[in-house]
Formats: sequence, C-alpha cells, structure tokens
Amino acid sequence: MKRKFVISLVCLLLAGTPARPANSKAVIPILEIVKTVTKKVIKAIDLRIQKLQNKTIWLQNAQKQVENVLSKLKLDEISDWTQKQKELYRGYYEELSKVKSIITYYQRIKEITQKQTRLVAEYERAWKLFQQDPHFSGNEIQYMEKVYSGILEESLKNIDQIFLILDSFTTQMSDLKRLEIINKAADQIDSNYDDLILFNQQHVLLSLQRAKTAADVNQVKQFYGIP
Repeated sequence: MKRKFVISLVCLLLAGTPARPANSKAVIPILEIVKTVTKKVIKAIDLRIQKLQNKTIWLQNAQKQVENVLSKLKLDEISDWTQKQKELYRGYYEELSKVKSIITYYQRIKEITQKQTRLVAEYERAWKLFQQDPHFSGNEIQYMEKVYSGILEESLKNIDQIFLILDSFTTQMSDLKRLEIINKAADQIDSNYDDLILFNQQHVLLSLQRAKTAADVNQVKQFYGIP
C-alpha cells in the first residue's frame, strides 16, 4: 500500500460522488476518502500484528525447547552439535527480539491511526451541528466547509506517512529513520486534531455570542451538549 493506492482511491471515490444541488447542505466528499483509507490502514495493521503475535508464540516455544535441551547437557558433553543448538537458540532470541520491536512499532502506528479516526468523528459531529445552527449564514457555512476540507486533505498526507512506515518494514530502513517518520506523523495528526478542536470551539462560542436571549443561550448549550 503506497501513495499510488491513496491517489487511486481518491479518484475512484470522487468519481462516484454525485454533484451537490445548489441549495443542499454542504457535503465534503473527501470525508469518505479519509474514512475509507483510515479503515484500511487499521485493518492492515491489525492483520500484521496478529501474524507477528503468532510468530512470537512460535519463537518463544522453539526457544524454550532449545533452552531445555541445553540446560540438561553437562559441560563435558559440549560438542559441535551443542554449539549448533546454542547458535540456534541465539538465532531464535534475536528474531524474537526483532519481532517484539516491530510489534511495538505497529502498536504505535495503530495509536496514531486511531487519533486520525477520532479527528474524523469529531469533524462529523461538529459539522452536522453547525449546518443546523441558525446563527450561521450560508457564507459562513461555506467557509467552514473550506477549512474542514483543508484539515481533511492534510490528514491524507498523514496517512501517506503511515503507509510509508508500513512499507519500511519490507525495505532497508534504520530504526532511527523509522522512528523519525512515526514521530513526524504523530505530531502532524496531533496538530490537525488540535486545529479542528479549536476551530469547533471558536464557532460554538460564536454561536453563544449571537444568542439574543437567556433562553436562546440555554438552547445553544443544549444543542452542543455544553454543561
């Protein structure tokens, strides 16, 4: 899964998106793209973690068997055969350490992708409410749509980074470089998420400021779930 996959999926989903009537509520087609790709990433990560966990169990069992054999041998029984067992044990140990390290990376990547999922959920929740709020004009709703589109498009770049990390496990990439990409993707998604939350909070506050009566204020609070 690489950037070409993302681009192809974008084209496919946009091609299947019907044109929006002039008077209809604003819809952001890229939302479905982000949701679809994010789900695919999470599914791919889950499958890889499951395979690695199965491999971990196998390696641990194999390592234990060799360890048991070596523990029963006496010093005067050390020979070429036992040396091979020691090398085999060391090989299992090194492979097990490597697999556990990769699982740790995958868990971190999954956490980043889940943050992306929360970003989409928060966008959907707020966008639905803002479109129904009578305190905002049509032009303001269009402005919100542009901002949301920008944030979602940026989040696609984050997913590209995640694909790059996933691909790195099949290429010669150092742990340092891989960690650098992971941290960069995490920082970008955190930034996008924080921008989205701040943007939503500002517009909820604006809606409250435009409420003309105490009853209207209470209605706005209830509408947005403000205590």
